[in-house]
Amino acid sequence: MAKIIHSMVRVGDLDKSLKFYKEALDLDVAERLDFEGFSLVYLRNDENDMELELTWNEGTESYTHGSGYGHIAVAVDELESEHQKLTQLGYEPADIKEFFREDQLLAKFFFVQDPDGYKIEFLQRHGRYQ
Repeated sequence: MAKIIHSMVRVGDLDKSLKFYKEALDLDVAERLDFEGFSLVYLRNDENDMELELTWNEGTESYTHGSGYGHIAVAVDELESEHQKLTQLGYEPADIKEFFREDQLLAKFFFVQDPDGYKIEFLQRHGRYQ
């Protein structure tokens, strides 16, 4: 059986991305591998078994996401306080929304973008989103 171990995004400014992911998701550097012309940085925290890999390529300041990329999703205990924290940090999260099916709450969430424009969905822990 396969186990998902990481997801990778390419970043234009590694320091700016490291700051964002620490402040927004409390992800720390688990390992950093620097090579000539590029770096691979693996981020995680105690809540996660999966890592986020940031790939930085020298001389590339931005990337196109294409029409295939959607978002990364995280579950949090206090959605409103996370929204407020990100707002205070200047990251401009979208408004909190609620998603219902047959009058039952399926999800309460908001989106924020990282410095490279990758979308991250913050979901209140509820139902399948634990």
